[in-house]
Amino acid sequence: MNQITCNLIVDDIEACLPFWVERLGFRQTAAVPHEDRLGFVILAHDDVELMLQSRASLAADVPAVAEGPFRSSLYVQVGDLAPIRAALADWPKVMPERKTFYGSREIIVFDPAKNVVTFAAHEAPA
Repeated sequence: MNQITCNLIVDDIEACLPFWVERLGFRQTAAVPHEDRLGFVILAHDDVELMLQSRASLAADVPAVAEGPFRSSLYVQVGDLAPIRAALADWPKVMPERKTFYGSREIIVFDPAKNVVTFAAHEAPA
């Protein structure tokens, strides 16, 4: 295996793009239309890649898996939470920023499609 890329199934890609692109600094590297909307996009931030696919596009492409809530949870390791904290300062949090028993500081939010996104900065071992 060389890579795993998360493909989040969402109702409305256009509604999700401001969260990923404007707030978090991803850039759109590919887009595939579906009917009169975006059906699929690839987003990149440095070496990190994320795909978003509309539920309508998935229903046309792979109907057998198109039904269901498709809520996912992403765990995104970052070197520094400060840029994330600033980008999401006015974004609703799932819970207050926390320090975990495993030595990580975490900010947890829902994206516009209600997927859980945890941004985590791990402390260096003592």
